[in-house]
Amino acid sequence: MQLLVLDHDQIEGLLSLEACMSVVAEALTAVARGDGHQPLRSVMAAEGAGGLLGLMPAYVAGATPAFGVKLIAVFPGNRPRGLDSHQGAVVLLSPETGEPLALMDASAVTAWRTAAASALATRALAREDAGDLALIGAGVQAAYHLEAMAAVRALRRVRMASRSGETARRFADEHQPRFTFPIEAVENVEEAVRDADLVVTVTTAVEPVLKAEWLSAGAHLNVIGGPGCREVDDQTMARAALFVDSREAAENESGEYRSALAAGAISPGHVRAELGEVLAGLRPGREKPGEITLFKSLGVAVEDVATAAYLYERAREEGVGTWVSM
Repeated sequence: MQLLVLDHDQIEGLLSLEACMSVVAEALTAVARGDGHQPLRSVMAAEGAGGLLGLMPAYVAGATPAFGVKLIAVFPGNRPRGLDSHQGAVVLLSPETGEPLALMDASAVTAWRTAAASALATRALAREDAGDLALIGAGVQAAYHLEAMAAVRALRRVRMASRSGETARRFADEHQPRFTFPIEAVENVEEAVRDADLVVTVTTAVEPVLKAEWLSAGAHLNVIGGPGCREVDDQTMARAALFVDSREAAENESGEYRSALAAGAISPGHVRAELGEVLAGLRPGREKPGEITLFKSLGVAVEDVATAAYLYERAREEGVGTWVSM
């Protein structure tokens, strides 16, 4: 048996935002229509380990079925080491025999599919004229989300904030040459969010960094922090029309959702729709220009497995990757 191995750089060369958006849209739509399966991720927090280990299996039916699992380790302390906080592997299996087909770097897959989902949510939910972006966080996901937001809306300016003003300034200086709109590092989250009609939070915060009182009517938010994170306050959750990648994941894993529910700020039926339901035309998205929409992204396994299946076919076509015997 031959196993394809794809590293981070090879995945970067094979995958584009546009292609990943198409793959993720098809996967989320398949789940909405009952053609996919993804149990809630299993998470292990071992005493003495510097992070968490998540197990995320999924199956997507269709013309090209995808079957596999992502093993993802989340180590928040990696940034000072110059490493992505998300490490691990995606294992693609044959949906006919279960044989391992490919082993792929999870960091690259996670970065692409997360930004692709946010781009899809923004395209579906944000106002057409939205273009003033507040970007909160300056890590790996911030870079991918900057590209994603620029791909789906005509950005007029970007104001960004992070825990370190120097980090925000360095990010702005590094990425400004790629874009015609100004990217400005500001002193705090409030300054970034005031008057913005697009907001992206890509932090590992466990206490809110964003308050509802700072938000403008009609804004769209992409809230990216993973399981257990809490980037926005209870009032933001209550004020917004809430969309998620998975109801089950939001109810069990979202720090924002669980906090707002416990505080009585929202009720159990607060989720308007899963993103896949909106993309499939099964449920409505934004209903009024002035309402605030919020997409809570936890990252779901069908996105990873479908992306891995796409990369597997592209790699075979392009002759990219390393084949090893098992």
